[in-house]
Amino acid sequence: MVTKALTAAAIGINSYKIEVEVDVTNSLPGMSIVGLPDSAVSEARERVHSAIKNSGFSFPLGKVIVNLAPADIRKEGTNFDLPIAIGILKEQGIAIPDDDKTAFLGELSLDGILRKINGVLPLVSGLKEYGITTVFVPQENAKEAALVKDVTVFGAKHLGDIVQHFTETPIKPTIVDVNEYLSRNANTDFSYDFKDVKGQQKAKRALEIAAAGGHNILMSGSPGSGKTLMAKCLASILPPLELQEALELTKIYSISGLLTPDEPLMTRRPYRSVHHTASSNGIIGGGSNPKPGEITLAHRGVLFLDELVEFPRHILEALRQPLEDGEVVVSRTRTSVKYPAKFILVGAMNPCPCGFLGDKEKPCTCSEYQIQRYRSKLSGPLLDRIDLIINVPRLTTDELINTNAPAETSAQIRERVIKARKIQANRYKDEGIFTNSELNAKQIKIYCQLDKKTTDFLKVAAQKFQLSGRKYSRILKLARTIADLDSKENISLEHITQALQYRQE
Repeated sequence: MVTKALTAAAIGINSYKIEVEVDVTNSLPGMSIVGLPDSAVSEARERVHSAIKNSGFSFPLGKVIVNLAPADIRKEGTNFDLPIAIGILKEQGIAIPDDDKTAFLGELSLDGILRKINGVLPLVSGLKEYGITTVFVPQENAKEAALVKDVTVFGAKHLGDIVQHFTETPIKPTIVDVNEYLSRNANTDFSYDFKDVKGQQKAKRALEIAAAGGHNILMSGSPGSGKTLMAKCLASILPPLELQEALELTKIYSISGLLTPDEPLMTRRPYRSVHHTASSNGIIGGGSNPKPGEITLAHRGVLFLDELVEFPRHILEALRQPLEDGEVVVSRTRTSVKYPAKFILVGAMNPCPCGFLGDKEKPCTCSEYQIQRYRSKLSGPLLDRIDLIINVPRLTTDELINTNAPAETSAQIRERVIKARKIQANRYKDEGIFTNSELNAKQIKIYCQLDKKTTDFLKVAAQKFQLSGRKYSRILKLARTIADLDSKENISLEHITQALQYRQE
């Protein structure tokens, strides 16, 4: 008789229901797993065999054949150990009822202990779409799995605990309060605060606009002007995560193995700082078994690239598609995986090779050719995808020492950012987007309308600065954010002129 147990396989941050079919034939003892398994799944034979015997159960004497259906989906990871063991125990007559609404996920140790696996949240979320209402997972994954509504989650420590659940002692379901985790967003204890940044009012304002609308920003300035410090401070003014954003981000960190059992939900927007020596797969994502890169780990947060021009040209050009579409597609011979990548790109660079072009105190030693060659490392199409391009001058000695005026705190700036984000969330509640930076061409026509005077001015500016279609759209979206920060329903001439001032190429 063929027995079955349900589980799931992950592809990207999505998952598919998998039926584990087990059959025992009268043949030489052994175990075979078919259905396109990778090496980790194939090795389950030894783990499952030892786990069943060391848990006090007998292992079939004949040939055990395990089929993972559908067979055309690549099976990766160790989460198939538990459902394979459950299928074998059913074949042995253990009192585990057949139920097409119950699934099993987990890795087994040789003594039957259930070990933590990666990707539980996307796996359980996918199973819910297939009508699964009950899931058994390792106890360390229980809180994460319980984030999915309308699914009963049982966390088990040992294979024997699951058998006893159906025969003697039921396991208590795991329940978590998602709102309790999200309330931790109210914590504003950040390591870096804008109150510690002297001067640089224009740069601070630009970063506030970037945070409010989710816009990309490039800061150019001499060494020591505060670019890196202000980029780190940006994390302190980002608004709290919405529930949908938090769950989406948690799925990414779950499949990357970056969650802890005590913190099953991402409660803060990520800030990822990447060195220019990082590999393409590390930044964009990929590998033989595709995994998320830094641009996906920065989803709904900040990706900071210091010394932007030092990054290899092919990596910078690979950023163009994610910056435009908010997602990255990693294609391989056997599969194609799509990851979300809606992040705020913050770039920092020197204005020239020596770094002192336009400096108030130290003269630049670069030739015109060197400056032009240095700046040409950033292509026009990439710059088109950056909304704010600003110059960050280095403070003079007098400004650095004698500036005693109290600076605005990150908490004060954050309040304005949150207010602007709430305006956008209410405006786009039926559009499936959260920020102005996500507006498409059709939505721009609806939400970025201008009066005749402002339209005429922008037309003249577009001709004078030779704005491309993409730059024109991004200026409209930038002006929309500036208007939201001013709590204005309509975009005015003042908002357009401000937006144009932040395009200092």
